[in-house]
Amino acid sequence: MAESGYESVICVKPEVHVYRIPPRATNRGYRAADWKLDQPSWSGRMRITAKGKIAYIKLEDKTSGELFAQAPVEQYPGISVESVTDSSRYFVVRIEDGNGRHAFIGIGFVDRGDSFDFNVALQDHFKWVRQEGELAKQAQSGENAGPKLDLGFKEGQTIKINIGNIKKKEDKTSKSRPAGSGFLPPPPGGKGIGVIPPPASQPPGIIEPPVSQPPQTSTSDVLFDLSPPAPSSGTDMWGDFAAAPSSAPGQTPQTPNWVQF
Repeated sequence: MAESGYESVICVKPEVHVYRIPPRATNRGYRAADWKLDQPSWSGRMRITAKGKIAYIKLEDKTSGELFAQAPVEQYPGISVESVTDSSRYFVVRIEDGNGRHAFIGIGFVDRGDSFDFNVALQDHFKWVRQEGELAKQAQSGENAGPKLDLGFKEGQTIKINIGNIKKKEDKTSKSRPAGSGFLPPPPGGKGIGVIPPPASQPPGIIEPPVSQPPQTSTSDVLFDLSPPAPSSGTDMWGDFAAAPSSAPGQTPQTPNWVQF
């Protein structure tokens, strides 16, 4: 993979402390408790940049931005950056001066979240490097595999598709429809339209006399009798009104009981 020509910033922390560390006595690792944590040798800001596959840890002055030290990282985890065994906020970094000389220093963060971001920034960068390398290998192996298989249609080429389930579905739909005239049944509890059955056929030679039916009376005739009343002899048509006593002033007139208001 060709190295990128520009440099990108992947992490910035405004405060970091630098410590002088004693030589490692055993192969167990570094311990921050052996450092003078209350007397840092230098304090400033830290920037992590990436150029191609390499990440650079740069320690700079907070005000002027002057570079104090730089640590190129080609692999993480690796020899360039190591965690201490007794804390998650301190690391050992291998710095270089550009002339082939290198030294190991200790760095520490006041906030535990800053140390987490420092760790994640390096992990994400080298994860991206591995993915880019795998994609490049796949592209190279694909080019060496030979010509790609052409599965497209040629000019004038056609295909025939036989869909055999459509007719069966239509037959099933027509069978599922109920036979009849299409009228919906009456609702539950409702009275449907009565159909008078035809008269039964009579045997030959027997004639039944017609059945006389009573005259039909309409509902309006039952409720309101419109025929004039028959005059009764010796009866006054005014009824109780003629016999009602005259009401005196200041008295409520007595209405007969049969008058309904």
